[in-house]
Amino acid sequence: MSIDSSFLPIISLLPFLGALVPGLMIRAGRTACATFTALPTFLALVMLLILAPGVMRGEVYTAEIAWLPQLGLSASFFLDGLGLLFAVMILGVGLLITLYARFYLSKDDPMGQFYTYLLLFQGAMLGIVLSDNILLLLVFWELTSLSSFLLIGYWKHLPEGRQGARMALAVTGAGGLAMIGGMLILGNIVGSYNLTDILAAGDQIKASDWYVPALILILLGAFTKSAQFPFHFWLPHAMAAPTPVSAYLHSATMVKAGVFLMARMWPALAGTEIWFYLVATVGLITMVLGAVIALFKDDLKALLAFSTVSHLGLLTMLLGFGTKAAAIAAVFHIINHLTFKAALFMTAGIVDHEAHTRDIKRLGGLARLMPVTATIGTVAALSMAGIPLFNGFISKEMMLEEASHTYWFQNPWIVPALATLGALFSVAYSLRFIFHVFGGPVRDDYPHHPHDPPFGMYAAPALLAVLVVVIGIAPFLAEPVVKMAANAVTGAETKPYLKIWHGINPALFMSVGAILGGAVLLALHRPLDRAWIAAPRPEAKVIFDGLVATVVRWTRGISEALHNGAISRYLAYFVTATVIVGFAAYQGGALGAPTREMLPVPIPVFFGWLLLIIATATVVILHRQRFLALVVIGVVGLMVSAGFVYLSAPDLALTQISVETVTIMLLLLALHFLPKETPAESTGLRIGSDAVVAVAAGLAVGLLAFAFMMRDFDSISAYHLANSYKGGGGTNVVNVILVDFRGYDTYGEIIVLGIAGLAIFALMEALLSGPAGARLRNSSYDLDRSRDRHPLMMVVVTRLMLPIAIMVGVYIFLRGHNQPGGGFVAGLVVSIALLMQYMASGFAWTTRRQKIKYHTLIGLGVLVAGLTGAGAWLAGRPFLTSAFGYVHLEPIEEFELATAALFDLGVFLCVLGAVMLMLYSLSRMARHAGETVNKEPMGYDPSRAVESLRKKAE
Repeated sequence: MSIDSSFLPIISLLPFLGALVPGLMIRAGRTACATFTALPTFLALVMLLILAPGVMRGEVYTAEIAWLPQLGLSASFFLDGLGLLFAVMILGVGLLITLYARFYLSKDDPMGQFYTYLLLFQGAMLGIVLSDNILLLLVFWELTSLSSFLLIGYWKHLPEGRQGARMALAVTGAGGLAMIGGMLILGNIVGSYNLTDILAAGDQIKASDWYVPALILILLGAFTKSAQFPFHFWLPHAMAAPTPVSAYLHSATMVKAGVFLMARMWPALAGTEIWFYLVATVGLITMVLGAVIALFKDDLKALLAFSTVSHLGLLTMLLGFGTKAAAIAAVFHIINHLTFKAALFMTAGIVDHEAHTRDIKRLGGLARLMPVTATIGTVAALSMAGIPLFNGFISKEMMLEEASHTYWFQNPWIVPALATLGALFSVAYSLRFIFHVFGGPVRDDYPHHPHDPPFGMYAAPALLAVLVVVIGIAPFLAEPVVKMAANAVTGAETKPYLKIWHGINPALFMSVGAILGGAVLLALHRPLDRAWIAAPRPEAKVIFDGLVATVVRWTRGISEALHNGAISRYLAYFVTATVIVGFAAYQGGALGAPTREMLPVPIPVFFGWLLLIIATATVVILHRQRFLALVVIGVVGLMVSAGFVYLSAPDLALTQISVETVTIMLLLLALHFLPKETPAESTGLRIGSDAVVAVAAGLAVGLLAFAFMMRDFDSISAYHLANSYKGGGGTNVVNVILVDFRGYDTYGEIIVLGIAGLAIFALMEALLSGPAGARLRNSSYDLDRSRDRHPLMMVVVTRLMLPIAIMVGVYIFLRGHNQPGGGFVAGLVVSIALLMQYMASGFAWTTRRQKIKYHTLIGLGVLVAGLTGAGAWLAGRPFLTSAFGYVHLEPIEEFELATAALFDLGVFLCVLGAVMLMLYSLSRMARHAGETVNKEPMGYDPSRAVESLRKKAE
């Protein structure tokens, strides 16, 4: 990866890193916060511009950071003409929005939070346009939905802001899920998840039977993101966001993501009839529908929102045409739409900021009060209308030219007529923006007296307005950029020729008709508006809300029917479904004949198996008698341990016995606070159905295991046996697997175990601090059940056993790499020794002598294991790669030193801390129940005994 290519991951990462800064820099002031927000954007833009000359020459920069290459997962980036165009738009407009927001946001708005959300969204968008791996693109795609949700709902106090954010997330998120399926299908067709490979395999994709499903799913993602019909309704409701958000998301970034995706996938998916009829038709409908609705919106931002919907439809339609000329027109209009639409949104924000209203019917005459703002808004609106000498005119003419010779189901009039109608309404709402907001006499009933804002607020839209005019007068200046991006879209050489005068052609007459018709519509706006208001029409938002309400009602009914809080019902559903699916899979498989003979069953093994079956059945029968059930569970565990011994698995046997002992002891302590019997809740019918399900599941698992053991199959065990000593430095294969081959699994497991201990402690904390704790403290607890509250013999034995048990634990720990043992078992052995202290001498007496917090042990264990794994990085090896060597020190014989021992130490500490924290939680409950601290060494209080005898004598 060259230095230039290495810029790509850095460019994508810079906004995410920069998002950490605004929350801190806001303490230094609003200007400092804005400056440090702009800094990562500026640095990324500089890096991008360094790469730009090469991309303009036709070079493509790539960078790849391997993650799981076996699964096709890698952080792959590439930069071509299309990616460069969008990345410059994202970063360039991002800088302008940062400046604009500095002056737009009030002092009451949390600016640091706003800029953090903005940078997160900016990074997600950059990831989309620079990703080469489609799985990585999907991640960034969903990040745009999440970060835009935060931006749209930034003003949390506004109900419409919260609703708009939820609507945007629901629609775009659902489309994103569909797109995931389509992208995975493409990756499966091509055999690669790299975009560059997919784009080069267009013929293979279109010839596949899976082309149509993949196309539909991907287009659902693009249409929802770019607000195409019938998903157009979410975008106007996102206008409840602050204007800087609207200007950024809906002119240069989020809504353009769907357009970018269609342009990016153009070489792989375009050129078929279904592409044309799906994409071009949806785009044409959206273009006309959005333009019609925009004309009758009185809210400035709503008008601009529906105009955005219309122009996104225009872009979608052009890409749907599937020709090079249409692709060139689409690329050029992407640039033009960015310039005039961002300027218009910021102008609308200035009007709202100064006049305190966006209602067009309460505005007018602002040209005299706000001449600078009026000039900027007028220039941008004229470009949106497609008036000559502004950049929007040129791309509109190119669109009309392509539409004029496009047939729809062999009809040559439908597409040109509807395209002209969309352009006509575009002229009408653009002129309304100019004349109804800035034209007319000055009013005396503005909510607030308007005037031009400070330079910092109008500087960004003024710059964009200048670009509108420059490109409109000298379009040849944009030709290299358009060619660069169009080549990337089409995958072939294009020759854009941008000019103001296109000659006398059908597009000219269509354009003239649109301008004249738009002026007539503006003149007739008042009666047309009354007719529009009176006319019945479907409201997309009402339909959406109704659908959501219906889905919620159905899901609530299903949830209430299925989720009644009974875990037995959940287990019955789960186990029954598993058995049915497993049986179906078994029936559909091709199980060969057995290849192994059944081993002889010795008499002791048979009786052990029989005892295990009897004990298991006894647990089921006696499950209501908690203590007896627990005793029988211990028998089951010991028989399983005996089975491990018989099958030459001493490590598993040792671990099983240790786990069984700790579990039984903890459960015994917990039963101390529970009734002796579980109340009967199940009916006879329920018991019978549960028995059928349980027997079916047990037989299915048993038969499956039997089928496997009677047949030969490939196993990774041979690899572990061959490489345990050579690769891991240990002869105990089980321990080497845990701390080396599958060390990452073990690391995750000790984290989960530690979380479980902390969760139990937290639950007990909540329990004892609430009403339940008060009931415990107020309950009568007989302290005089026995003069000898803690049996003397047990106290003496456990205290003698403690140092011996710790020594045994250390021995088991140290021998674990080569003999049965290890950190997990050692932690359990030491835990048992400490548990016995609690049981013999009491919770309070033992807790008072506790020197180390068990929370600390858990944290220290995870930290030691993590640092040991990270230490491999210092040697240039992957995380958790172990190292070992042999040392000979006189007079000690040669011994081994392995980093796995440090990892095992982390396991030991975490296991010990988690088990003891669970016990400590029970001890706190006992303290609340009334146990006092022992005063004598053996836990016997003679004075208390005498007092107890005196009371009984009385």
